[in-house]
Amino acid sequence: MQGPGGDDVDVQRISPRAWRLLRTAAGYEQRGVEKVVDDIMQAHISMLENNTRSLSRQRLQGLYDLYAAELTAEQIDAILRHF
Repeated sequence: MQGPGGDDVDVQRISPRAWRLLRTAAGYEQRGVEKVVDDIMQAHISMLENNTRSLSRQRLQGLYDLYAAELTAEQIDAILRHF
């Protein structure tokens, strides 16, 4: 996967805080994600964002793609670099 500026983004290295900020910046509530992404429940999002559970690379990739579709490269870059 190519991230902002052509850099590879390792979705497994995104911090819990950055996941929460990506979701919020993309305009999703936790329950909203549950309705859009198959096999993801609100509880999965909550545990990911609270650093109490990780998700599979495939699920993380799906979340990243969902959020990234709503954000500019600059927004993504700022969140991933600073959080």
